Amino acid sequence: MADPAAVLIAARDEEGRIGATVRAVLAAFPGAAVIVADDGSRDGTAAEAELAGATVLRLPHRGKGQALTLAEQAAPPGAVLLCDADLRGDLRPLSRSGADLAIAAFSRRQGGGFGLVKRIARAAIRAAAAYEVREPLSGQRSLSAAARAACFPVAAGFGVETRMTIDAARAGLTVEEIEIDLEHRCTGRDLAGFAHRGRQLADLLLALGPQATNHRGLRLPLVGVAVTLGGVCAPRRAAVAVAAVAAVGLADDLWSGAERGWRGHLAAGRTTGVLKAVAIPAVGAVATGSLSGGLLVGLSANALNLLDTRPGRALKAFLAVAALLRGRTVTPYAGVAVMLAPYDLREMTMLGDTGSNALGAVLGLEAVPRLTGRSRWIAISALGGLTVLGELRSLGALIESTPGLRAIDRAGRQPR
Repeated sequence: MADPAAVLIAARDEEGRIGATVRAVLAAFPGAAVIVADDGSRDGTAAEAELAGATVLRLPHRGKGQALTLAEQAAPPGAVLLCDADLRGDLRPLSRSGADLAIAAFSRRQGGGFGLVKRIARAAIRAAAAYEVREPLSGQRSLSAAARAACFPVAAGFGVETRMTIDAARAGLTVEEIEIDLEHRCTGRDLAGFAHRGRQLADLLLALGPQATNHRGLRLPLVGVAVTLGGVCAPRRAAVAVAAVAAVGLADDLWSGAERGWRGHLAAGRTTGVLKAVAIPAVGAVATGSLSGGLLVGLSANALNLLDTRPGRALKAFLAVAALLRGRTVTPYAGVAVMLAPYDLREMTMLGDTGSNALGAVLGLEAVPRLTGRSRWIAISALGGLTVLGELRSLGALIESTPGLRAIDRAGRQPR
């Protein structure tokens, strides 16, 4: 493999270390663009990296995987090298490997915990890609142009390395580990170290599940299934119905095609979108005991799904309507929505169809007994009109062009 076109470094609070890393990388790969993605550092990391000669992306804190994805978007075409911000050693053997994905294995063990996260990562790679790896969490990696195309955008947070290995192996690319004499700052067996490894494990497990790419090109875990946790305290009939709607949404998250909108799904025939159009109203009809109730639940689920195109938008709409409705059905799910909101707004997770359809169904189920006769059909007509409007123009564009809605929509969201 030729020298990389770019070296990508995700850094957070690495003042005092990042400068030496950048200088060493520039000396080893003088023709490469060195891009440091500063992941919301609270110190002088960005300035130090810039002074050392790197191109710096100053980002709000999202996570390691998100930072690397944004750095890759700014990199020139070709092979790339990934490097930790506090690394000491020569990475040239990685770029000289003939493998599509070359992973550095440290020749000397340094610090660390009890190896639980590493063992789980190895087992995950073995199960998902039938590949044995010694250092599944190593952040020093060289990717050919083919591996770059197969692996980027990378998984969020600290799940990036494990999922990258799985993606490369599943794509039929060559993967090789190369033992190199390297050093970096290691976490110890203290409270901070175990907290870090806890975050690693959580991100790793999320990286193994369903994912989607958001409007910024970030690949995020879909955590909408967590919405069903609200069913623990909700009425049983409603909890079962919401879980069923979430299952239908999960099918759409896992197997949906390129079709968008009702016209696209109907034209394509048997799609997960058509499944949702039939199954969710049916679930609502069974749960409420009426056809109109089923329509209200189905249209509510679709309305919230239409809004789930920017961070926090669907959750804000749900919480606003939930505050008006209040009740035994909606309140437990509102608690879950409040817990998910910070992660959704910071672009660390996404609801996906699983979560947005389930939360929309919650609103429909709560509204059915409150709206009877004419008022229910007015609500159905209004939601139907919203669905038609969503087919004709972008609801997101409408929100962005309305000052008051735009301010509410952007509140709490990452600025870039």
